[in-house]
Amino acid sequence: MPKKNARKNRRKRYPSNLSDGAWNAIKSLLPSPRVGRPRELSMRQVINAIFYVLKTGCQWRQLPRDFPPWSAVYDDFRRWRRDGTWRRIHDQLRARLRQRSGRHKHPTAGCLDSQSVKTTATPGERGYDAGKKINGRKRHILVDTLGLLLVVLVTAASVQDRDGARQLLRHLPGPCKKLRKIWVDGGYSGRLVDWVADRFRFVLAVVLRPKESRRFVLLPRRWVVERTFG
Repeated sequence: MPKKNARKNRRKRYPSNLSDGAWNAIKSLLPSPRVGRPRELSMRQVINAIFYVLKTGCQWRQLPRDFPPWSAVYDDFRRWRRDGTWRRIHDQLRARLRQRSGRHKHPTAGCLDSQSVKTTATPGERGYDAGKKINGRKRHILVDTLGLLLVVLVTAASVQDRDGARQLLRHLPGPCKKLRKIWVDGGYSGRLVDWVADRFRFVLAVVLRPKESRRFVLLPRRWVVERTFG
């Protein structure tokens, strides 16, 4: 009987489950239980259920039965999204990684880029990127020099890179307060560079591809944001 139970427990593990090390890293960052009846559900299992949905793309109602009830999991997910819990966890983990690498927790430089991706027929904002010939959404991301995410903005794919950059840069969070330089590609050159110089303490540094090369070139400072997309 013990062997049978052991096999059953192994079957309940999913690739998206937190490792012991990952759980120990974030458990102190999760919100304290709300006032009232003591929490009955395992917080670790709730996180595992959320990661399962994000990894597989399944519907909340289709959560496997060995996770907590889907309604309870979704309730935590929605509440943490609204009260900023996810952002706080992400910011604190990024700060820890930067300090472990010998960096200040707030970066002074970063890289900005966008990526158009196809979307399904589900409702939501989407558009056509004529340059990439993609119907879907566009991800605009700002990363530090280690490639760690600072800001993410999702728009319709039809939104121009410069317009998306303006939206993103207008709402930079606190961890970006020490930024002094952001590397971008040629698609962000022109008026956007002057617009940033007039309004912010940082500058946009445009990194251009060598004109004589038609093959893939690893651009200095730009490869970190490409790696993050990858």
